[in-house]
Amino acid sequence: MGEKEIATVVQIKKAVAAVKAERPAYEEILDFYEKLFLAQEEAKGRVQIEPIQIPEKLLSVKREENFPLIDKADFTVDISASEALLRKICRLAIEANEVLAEAVPKIVDALDKGTLGASALFSKILGEDDAYFDEAARNLETDKKILAFVAYFSMKPSISLCAEQLATYLDKETPWEKGYCPICGSPPALSILRDEGARFLLCSFCGREWQTTRIYCPFCDNNDQNTLHYFFSEEEKDYRVNVCDECKKYIKTVDTRKMKRPVDPFVEQISTLHLDLLAQEQGLESGIPIWLQM
Repeated sequence: MGEKEIATVVQIKKAVAAVKAERPAYEEILDFYEKLFLAQEEAKGRVQIEPIQIPEKLLSVKREENFPLIDKADFTVDISASEALLRKICRLAIEANEVLAEAVPKIVDALDKGTLGASALFSKILGEDDAYFDEAARNLETDKKILAFVAYFSMKPSISLCAEQLATYLDKETPWEKGYCPICGSPPALSILRDEGARFLLCSFCGREWQTTRIYCPFCDNNDQNTLHYFFSEEEKDYRVNVCDECKKYIKTVDTRKMKRPVDPFVEQISTLHLDLLAQEQGLESGIPIWLQM
């Protein structure tokens, strides 16, 4: 494990410990996700993928038209490393809670028997083939969200490494103030306020962060301040839920400016599920994909 991975492991552990101390109700779920995130970091060292090449002419067109660098289907995935991680995540999930413990053995059994292929799972995530997951979950008599969840998080080390490599193609001189990821075009999972109040969005697929404008809905491009608002709890002023009246979607925001504890965006996404419940009770819809809806 290299210095970067070690630093990330330390960051994850510190962030998880800090949230547990602050919100003990999340201890059980964070125990599972901490193990999952650490397993992903360990798996990164075994991932072997070829760099994705973008010809200069195509890159010029993408920049001019504000297209993302690639489609999700174009990500390169190390199938062997991802399947090994898939099996490890399933083992961790069995120990996590009753819902996962009931669902994942069926997935592992299907992998062992060859009735479910890891390669197919990964390609269907990349291709956003919702019908495939409907049918596969039905055949396995398991939960569709759990199937998509374990598949996506198993691929994540490959996806993250691809995104890091592709980031070298981004135009450093021109701000990307769009609501979709500059790498893969995916919607954001989280909004983050950093120093000086700058707003960043966290990609729900490849994990890339990019800066955007403060008054803006990333899901429908609405920038009318009269139809954009947010709500928050007096007990948690570092968090808010940004709401768009036009598309009826919301995005959670983490304000890191006054936080004294270590912050990891992926840990924050998991440890703010109560905000998702509050938003959904108001009839609002999350813009995040199925594999994060756990």
